[in-house]
Amino acid sequence: MRKIICRYYMTDTGRVPVQEFVDGLDARSQRKFFSVVELLETFGKDLPFPHAKYIGDEIFELRFKTVEGAVRVLYFFFHKDSAILTNGFIKKSNKTPLREKTVAVERRNTFIQKHP
Repeated sequence: MRKIICRYYMTDTGRVPVQEFVDGLDARSQRKFFSVVELLETFGKDLPFPHAKYIGDEIFELRFKTVEGAVRVLYFFFHKDSAILTNGFIKKSNKTPLREKTVAVERRNTFIQKHP
């Protein structure tokens, strides 16, 4: 039984950044992504590390490793039943890039303004 529905953030211009990111991954990495998303939908906020991690400012990251590197997809929870996936990237250093987190926070704020 699913606790959470995962949704992709859509920009004002109709772009879906996480979809674009996932489409750019190889097939094996895409399967891993959908597997981790299924875990998030099943466990919600209770999804444990190493699959998910809270990184501050109401932003979480889905975490998994592939041949392409350490993949991260940032998201936030909306109401009790949704997780909004904002952006994805392949991690190149030990810390989450501030730019990526800033994008996620800005998208969260925009989403919440449009969906009170």
